[in-house]
Amino acid sequence: MPSLQSTVEKLTSAHHALLAAADSVPAAEWNTSPDANSWSAARLIAHLCQVERSVLSYADRVIRKVPFHVPYWQRFHVPFVVVEKRLIRRKSPIPIDTDLLASKETMLAVLRGVRERTLSFLEETHGRDLSAYYWPHPFLGKLNFYNWFTFIAVHQIRHTKQMVKIAKNLPKRVVPS
Repeated sequence: MPSLQSTVEKLTSAHHALLAAADSVPAAEWNTSPDANSWSAARLIAHLCQVERSVLSYADRVIRKVPFHVPYWQRFHVPFVVVEKRLIRRKSPIPIDTDLLASKETMLAVLRGVRERTLSFLEETHGRDLSAYYWPHPFLGKLNFYNWFTFIAVHQIRHTKQMVKIAKNLPKRVVPS
């Protein structure tokens, strides 16, 4: 199980890397998809905000209750390296909330706010051992509280690679002279 400190460090470094990758997408191209089968940078950021908010909201609700016993054999999950390395492509089970789509500046500010709330939540619960709380991930298996927040970081690392690909593959605009 990763330590809370290593999870916070991973969340922080993943966030900085994503913001750096997002800088390579021009604001004018923020809502442009490189091709018909790819997300735009805006859709990618909306997805990350939705996932992180969902995990945070669920964690906040579930820790108010007594944890359910999870048999030892159900505590294993797919290794996070599979997520981080983008070894297996998956479609998100959560449809993009198009109400979240906005300008680059606005969406990155929202993403920063979501991460600040996540880090605040982890700080507020720091004195509690929440490793007994498990809930299922749609693809990885059951994750405990700490694993879910590590997942947020590796999920963001995964999508940072996608952001780099989006920036690299945006249609090139030829400006007549």
